[in-house]
Amino acid sequence: MQGTYLRFYVHENRKHHGILLYEWLLEKAKKAGIHGGSAFRAIAGYGRHGVLHEQHFFELAGDLTVEVEFLLSEGEAQTLLGVLREEKVRVFYAKTAAEFGMIGNGSAP
Repeated sequence: MQGTYLRFYVHENRKHHGILLYEWLLEKAKKAGIHGGSAFRAIAGYGRHGVLHEQHFFELAGDLTVEVEFLLSEGEAQTLLGVLREEKVRVFYAKTAAEFGMIGNGSAP
């Protein structure tokens, strides 16, 4: 199947309407009929300002990035991006063409 790989990068403590932004993104996508999405927390990284952020056991959450990703149709990607534009959410994203599908019959070996 041909489609789109859509990723959003947000700070883990950033909120929109009082909800963590990565949770809000997943919920909006679900309500838009998108069949799946995932959020992954970084353990280290740096952004456009070149400041390195790393996970340390004693630190409180906040500075690291959460990547929220979706594999979907181009139409679904445009719908989700449209929702973000309407809500005036400032968020960095990456969008690429993707091929995806299932291998095997789904039964355990």
